[in-house]
Amino acid sequence: MNCTDFLSQLTDYFDGQISPELLEEVRAHLAGCSHCEVVLNTTRQTIEVYRGNDIYEISTELRERLHSAIMAKCRAKKKTA
Repeated sequence: MNCTDFLSQLTDYFDGQISPELLEEVRAHLAGCSHCEVVLNTTRQTIEVYRGNDIYEISTELRERLHSAIMAKCRAKKKTA
């Protein structure tokens, strides 16, 4: 298993939807790859942070402004690419 393979299995790993054989490959890769270990730990911590927080409601006006700003940024980025 290489880093790309590991990353492609990350969601299934966290969802517990990974075969025992593949889980062993993931563990073996993590034992020798500090970069993927950092990705795993950072992702795990991010999930824990989001699980521990309340959902905040935002107004329709703010939601629309945020959406418009994000879309404008995406359009600007596509023009420069």
